[in-house]
Amino acid sequence: MKIDWKRKLSSRKFWAAVSGVVISAMVAFNANAESQEKVAGVITATGTLAIYMLAESSTDKAALNSDENTEEK
Repeated sequence: MKIDWKRKLSSRKFWAAVSGVVISAMVAFNANAESQEKVAGVITATGTLAIYMLAESSTDKAALNSDENTEEK
């Protein structure tokens, strides 16, 4: 079974899970609250950027396909 990474990386649930695992590991290793907040912020920002990039690429692809279909007619 092939993993659809594009779909996974654009999932808010995936990024929430990543954040949860990383923060849990930080708690286990006694990282302070300030560090945990910073890491959660970085993970959230990374997830937001990944979702934006994938959405834009899908939009660009759809526009390109629309232009190609218009030219063929």
